[in-house]
Amino acid sequence: MWKWLHPYAKSETQYHLCGKFIPFFAIVSVLLLATGVVWGLAFAPADYQQGNSFRIIYIHVPAAIFSMGLYVSMAIAGIIGLVWQIRQAYLSILAMAPIGVVFTFLALVTGAIWGKPTWGTWWVWDARLTSSLILFFLYLGVIALYSAFQDRLTGMKAAAILSIVGVLNIPVIHFSVLWWNTLHQGASITKFEKPSIATPMLIPLILCIFGFMALTIWFTLVSYRTQLLKDDSKRPWVKALAK
Repeated sequence: MWKWLHPYAKSETQYHLCGKFIPFFAIVSVLLLATGVVWGLAFAPADYQQGNSFRIIYIHVPAAIFSMGLYVSMAIAGIIGLVWQIRQAYLSILAMAPIGVVFTFLALVTGAIWGKPTWGTWWVWDARLTSSLILFFLYLGVIALYSAFQDRLTGMKAAAILSIVGVLNIPVIHFSVLWWNTLHQGASITKFEKPSIATPMLIPLILCIFGFMALTIWFTLVSYRTQLLKDDSKRPWVKALAK
């Protein structure tokens, strides 16, 4: 049933396949983000309470969403790697972790910038902010744990285990505004029956979210190809590329 997938298990095949998709996702991400950000910053109406300071939402929310999404993907890859002993699953964790660090840092920084005019302070030990900071350190922990072992495979397995254990923090981040009394505002766009954000503001935000999705895939494919090259550095197909 799954025999048609067997040729794609080869690192060389995956490397070239990723290369074919990279230009597509690069173009899509640039178009969507350019449209969404310009629309949101220049043409969306100001918020009746927060004024123009709300416009950072077009970077903050997508970065926060995919900082969590990447970690969930790492946990899934960790399970696949540990259960089925698929080496490429470990490599995908190593590919996604640095991107997750950047997105989580971006979410924390933009959140602080947004919080200053809204709350009157850059940072509070709020449930959402604290759990997001923990996510940032979990990403760093995955990278550090892999580097802590001389044996590459042992390091990858250790990173996979931390990815799986750390995924328990994701529901805490998502539901923290419901479980505790926090300063962070509640859900705005996930209430599909009646979103709390006006349509002229919502459309560019959706464009930015899909733009970040394409950006995430683009960066992950590029990073994954790098990991494939490192892992197969002594293989003939890699040496042939270097010629």
